[in-house]
Amino acid sequence: MPSPFIHKALLQEPTGDKVRCLTCERRCELADGQVGWCRTRQNQGGTLYTLIYGAVSSLSCNPIEKKPLYHFYPGSVALTAGAWSCNFACPWCQNWDISKQPPSGGEFISPSEFVARARQYGCQGTSISFNEPTLSLEWSLEVFPLARKAGLYNTFVTNGYQTLAALELLVEAGLDGMNVDVKGDARAVKKHCQADVEVVWRNCRRARELDVWVELTTLVIPGVNDDDECLEGIARRIVAEPGPETPWHITRYYPAYRFTAPPTPVATLERARELGLQAGLHHTYLGNVPGHPAGHTFCPNCGTTLIKRGLLRLLRCDVTPDGRCPCCGQGIAGTGWAWNN
Repeated sequence: MPSPFIHKALLQEPTGDKVRCLTCERRCELADGQVGWCRTRQNQGGTLYTLIYGAVSSLSCNPIEKKPLYHFYPGSVALTAGAWSCNFACPWCQNWDISKQPPSGGEFISPSEFVARARQYGCQGTSISFNEPTLSLEWSLEVFPLARKAGLYNTFVTNGYQTLAALELLVEAGLDGMNVDVKGDARAVKKHCQADVEVVWRNCRRARELDVWVELTTLVIPGVNDDDECLEGIARRIVAEPGPETPWHITRYYPAYRFTAPPTPVATLERARELGLQAGLHHTYLGNVPGHPAGHTFCPNCGTTLIKRGLLRLLRCDVTPDGRCPCCGQGIAGTGWAWNN
């Protein structure tokens, strides 16, 4: 019987006797039988097919704070699915057991079944994550409208390397929020991820233009992106492009996959946070440092503690339903503040 995971790819164009994939900015040009850089797209007889439609390698109900999305439906839970492989080459990947694997089966879950499970489990939204979600484009485009119809939100945790055509289709289908990894400056991303960081910044700008809520994460890695010039450059660019209200998650690295540098000193993360605040960011957070006060949200005007979190879970949220500080009235950027009222 034909595999349920094989599905005609949506974004493709013929180029003579080859076909070009238009899902991500690698834009792989493939001869018959070839697979793309990510190993999830294949030219079969002149037509491009995805090999992971509905393939679920990992499935769990996660607090939205785990993405991390701190200013998006705080305290809610998203049914989160991952598939296989990635379109980046990061040698430190924390989810390498699925992101470095070619399509390897897994459970087939149809879009309608996925949404039904989200409702059954009492989730408030969906999240495509764990590996690069752009590779599950066709499946996501069917999940999102069904989820919206069921009253659920939709999120991506992504490296931000999709084509503009893919991003705009996702937004049209119902993408509400994204956490985007900014892995370093141009040199670091080129060297370690074999990618162009300008694409990531472009997609952050476009997502905000399309009213998608965006938060950014940088995994700070010794010897890769932990110098002041790199970190300050990221912070200043966040202020200038997606905007100073955009949350920046500065996350601690631990050795994984093929990278053996020691864990990032907490002092380095605190320095990065200071650089972010000096650059004009309203909300900078430390991740993978349990119990650190920089995991909470403070009013950028009066300094009141507005949201307390512990172990990637919401403990208390005092932001008003209309998104303001209850002490001084300062607007707090985000969405979904009133979902639980």
